[in-house]
Amino acid sequence: MRKHSAVWIFAIPVMLLLSSCGYTKIGKITADPARFRNQTVRVEGRVTNSFGALSVGGYQIQDDTGKIFVLSNRGVPSSGAKVAVSGTVIEGVTVMGRSFGTTIQERDHRVQGN
Repeated sequence: MRKHSAVWIFAIPVMLLLSSCGYTKIGKITADPARFRNQTVRVEGRVTNSFGALSVGGYQIQDDTGKIFVLSNRGVPSSGAKVAVSGTVIEGVTVMGRSFGTTIQERDHRVQGN
């Protein structure tokens, strides 16, 4: 019985660590937004544009695969900041294989070191 308890005490933190790892590439989201619609994703990248007032606004982030807009009601990071974002994908429209208006409704973001 004690052996099984020790296994679970070790296994639970490992599972939590592994489930929190990994970011989705922005290009993967914009290439097939229907696949990610209403799902929570984690992305990271550099802020290329930002706008907001009174802790509400939006910003665009870019990784090595593409750009996506993020809608926020928690404040917006400044242009040039490196951020990790968690949020829900909102699908825009797809015309001739290109996605327009696909955004992430931010759940939270964290500014990372440069």
